[in-house]
Amino acid sequence: MTSTELDRVELQKRTLRVLVVGQVVAAAALSAAVTVGAFVIQDILGQDTPWGGVSSATFTMGSAFMSQILARKMSRKGRRVGLQYGYSLAIVGGLLAGFAVNRSSLLLFIIGLFFYGSGQASNLLSRYAAMDLAAPDQRSQAMSYILFGSTFGAVFGPIMIKPAERIGEDVFGWSTYTGPWIASACFFVCALVNVAVRLRPDPLEVSGGLMSQQGVGVVTPNLRAALQTIRGIRNARVALSAMVISQVTMVAVMTMTPVHLKLHGHEDVSPYVISLHIAGMFAFSPLVGKFADRQGKLLSIAVGGVLLVAATVMAALSGEAATLLWPSLWLLGIGWSFGLIGGSSLLVESVPDSSRVTVQGAADLLMSFSGGLAGFSSGFIRKAFGFHMLSNLGTLLALILVIIGIRRLTSMKMTKAV
Repeated sequence: MTSTELDRVELQKRTLRVLVVGQVVAAAALSAAVTVGAFVIQDILGQDTPWGGVSSATFTMGSAFMSQILARKMSRKGRRVGLQYGYSLAIVGGLLAGFAVNRSSLLLFIIGLFFYGSGQASNLLSRYAAMDLAAPDQRSQAMSYILFGSTFGAVFGPIMIKPAERIGEDVFGWSTYTGPWIASACFFVCALVNVAVRLRPDPLEVSGGLMSQQGVGVVTPNLRAALQTIRGIRNARVALSAMVISQVTMVAVMTMTPVHLKLHGHEDVSPYVISLHIAGMFAFSPLVGKFADRQGKLLSIAVGGVLLVAATVMAALSGEAATLLWPSLWLLGIGWSFGLIGGSSLLVESVPDSSRVTVQGAADLLMSFSGGLAGFSSGFIRKAFGFHMLSNLGTLLALILVIIGIRRLTSMKMTKAV
């Protein structure tokens, strides 16, 4: 290995350490605030409102919209500038949401949630930053380290909810759910400082991925062109399908789980069920990454679909008891991890380097937008047909993912055999 290659390896290790720290802090902020989002809507509109999913929907819509803006900034100015911008908007959104909760203002809360979604967009785009300097056969594993870093923050976040609520009420006289939002904004400040100070040099710049380094100049990346690139490559279409279906299935069931638990007298266990779910999403990601690199991204996608089927079936069978929701939400998180890591890695290796960053932003936009629609509609589906029917719809989507993954895997094996 040459000295240049050694320097690149060392820089990749440093980049991963910086990104992991940011993930820990930002994931704590996201999981803490989003867990109580549906409760805020219920407090404002009534406990039996079908609009409980609007909080998750607005948050994910904000993430979808911001992912494209942040991808554009990254393609022109690097990962560091894009992440700084995203975390700054998340701070503004968290403070605005907290103010709105304290004033019981639904409109301001929705606006705050939208900007808060940029924190999720930043965290998602961080997984691509981890792949900028990684060797081709280590990209999934590099991404998995970033997701794994989210484990600690994501599990800690929901546990922080009650102390943040008590401090807000007892010390500052705020309403019950204001504290978690203000605390989350403070966590995003830490994530912002970490990236601004420590993510140097910029991994995208070192890898030659900036538009100016490719002779593209300052032309604004075209969303339509990125989607056309994905549409023209079969593996890219499969990758995007895996990302979207995994996100929709996970968001729909996860969003209504706290509401379902609260309606049946299990609100106290809700934060811990969500913590277990988020642990499933991130804690096993290094193993998922190794699996995807060694066994193939398509098999990873198929496995993710199978796990999502198992998770949604158990959720549908849970009834009024919380017992089955513990393993169900855990498997839901693991299945999402397989689908996201497998799909994201397959996407990166399927598209040309010149369109990589804009394709990443377009894929995340569609994934988050679809998740937002799922979160928004989940409340109405639960209200009209029940939590079990919502879970059954998730099962159907997961089965489609299994079929897509197996068909493409079989097709590629047949092509190689010929």
